[in-house]
Parts: sequence; C-alpha cells; structure tokens
Amino acid sequence: MKYVQLGKTGPSVSTLGLGCMGMSGMYGPSDRADGIATIHAALDAGINLLDTGDFYGMGHNEMLIGEALKAVARDKVIISVKTGALRDRDGGFNGMDNRPAALKNFVAYSLQRLGVDYIDIYRPARLDPNVPIEDTVGAIADMIKAGYVRHIGLSEVGADTIRRAAAVHPIVDLQIEYSLISRGIEDTILPACRDLGIAVTAYGVLSRGLISGHWQKGHGQSKGDFRAHSPRFQGENVDRNLELVEALRRIAQAKGVSVAQIAIAWVAAKGSDIIPLIGARKVERLEEALGSQGINLSAADLTAIEAAVPKNAAAGGRYPEAMLAHMDSEK
Repeated sequence: MKYVQLGKTGPSVSTLGLGCMGMSGMYGPSDRADGIATIHAALDAGINLLDTGDFYGMGHNEMLIGEALKAVARDKVIISVKTGALRDRDGGFNGMDNRPAALKNFVAYSLQRLGVDYIDIYRPARLDPNVPIEDTVGAIADMIKAGYVRHIGLSEVGADTIRRAAAVHPIVDLQIEYSLISRGIEDTILPACRDLGIAVTAYGVLSRGLISGHWQKGHGQSKGDFRAHSPRFQGENVDRNLELVEALRRIAQAKGVSVAQIAIAWVAAKGSDIIPLIGARKVERLEEALGSQGINLSAADLTAIEAAVPKNAAAGGRYPEAMLAHMDSEK
C-alpha cells in the first residue's frame, strides 16, 4: 500500500480508502460479521482511511466501526465522519442542520459511538442552505481547538463554497462522487480544489456497483436500497449503462483485470490528489479492489477507456432530480 498526504495540510492516508456506508443497510441487508471482517482485512492490507457518516444506519455504522477498532491502535487509523443529515425513523432524509450548536452536539454523539477521543476528519455531508458555510467551518475549527477533531473536510459542494470555506480554515479534502460515468467535478470543482491544495476523496467510483462488472439488472431493488430510487438503475437507463459496462469489460479483459479493477484504477490515475473510496461490504470485494493498486494505465489505456465510456455517456442522473436540485455541487 502506498500513502500520500491528504491535501496541503492533512494526514498521511493510504491511496485507497474504505467507505463503510454499505455495511449499515444503505444498499439493502448487511451483515455485521462481514462488515467487521472487511474492516480488519482493509487495515491488514494497509488501508488506514475509513469513511463513515453519523447518519448511516442511524449511528449503526459508527458503532460497527467502533467495535471493529477496539483492539486497533488509535494512531493507525484515519477516521472521516460526515455529519448534519437529518433522518426519520423510516430512513427518510429531512434536510440538513449545520448550525454550530447542532454540530457540537453531533460530534459528541459520534465520539461516543466510535469509542474514540477525536475524529481525524469531520465534514458536513451537504451544504445547509440556511447556514453560511463560514459558520459551519468555524464551528468545526472550534472543535479542533478543543481537541475533538483534527482536520476539516467538505462534501458535495461547489467551487464557490469550497473557496469560502478555505478562507476560514484549511480544508484537507472534498468528498464527492467521481467515476467514469460521473465526471462533473472535472469542469470547475476539481480545478478549484487543486488551486487551493485540497485533495479529493472520491466515492461512487463504481457508481454504487453499476460499473463493477458484477451488478445485473433486477438486483438492488430490496427495501432500503438506495438504488431502487436511482435514475441510473431505472428502465431504459440501466440498459444503456450496462452497455457501457460491457464496453469497459472488453478493455479490462484485454489487460487481464476485472471491470471493477480498471474502473478504480482509472479514478486513481486521474491524479495523486484523488483517493478512491471503496465501498466493499465483504472481504472478497475488498480483495478485488486492492488488485487495482497494481494496475498501471498508459496514456493509450486512458484514451481507450474514455472512448469506451465517454464523458456524459451515462443515462440518468446520479441522484433523483429532487435531490440534485438541493446539492450545491450541482449548481
């Protein structure tokens, strides 16, 4: 495993991170033992970046990570936590609360569930339209002074918000969706991050399994699975998107690797300041993802991949329209 500094001011992180959301039911039923085994296997492989959110499984994900880390030295792991999302008992989302008082409340609960004294990277999950980003970042900066947090990150915000946030306190990374079929950040968001020395932790590198090479039509429709409501998994859209996967599969087979591996390697090849987050729920999927670390893509390879899966070729939005309308990164 290789390591890089996360942004100009951040910690040293592995060049692959483990996104833990799927271990808490966001993509349908999940298994506690599988989740813990996958976290342990990731740590054993040298992955030190674990990403979670205090609203994943209503705190379940943080408690799962806390259980998995009981016997792990605190300085061996970088924990990234998203916060601010409001949910109801049925799992629905009810907006954001990024007020300073709310965040100071949320961080206290996260520390308790994780069983740690500090969180390495703390970030609002989305922009709260009712709270200036300066107030939110200022509140997390206060947490740093108090010793509860080490670094500040952002998630799914646009270039203007990134600049405003960075003017208040150094930002180590922006967490945002980035994959072969979600390349919107390349226009203004990624250049803004690079101007400011902010890294990108890329989630959705396999587009929630759609371009993993394993997903088949009809999967992911169980209760509680986000994909049941995602436009890219609906009707004719999914047929078009699976055609892109088959085009990518031909390139992967020619290189003797899997579709998932070449999709992850493509993201990693876009810059050393981009860290793919792997949403593995089982050890075998993690092991496949780890295989992407040994793939070197030439300029010709990148050209062939991007010809097979052109920018903006995906059918359907990455979130339902109602959600995209409220996302700062989409403005």
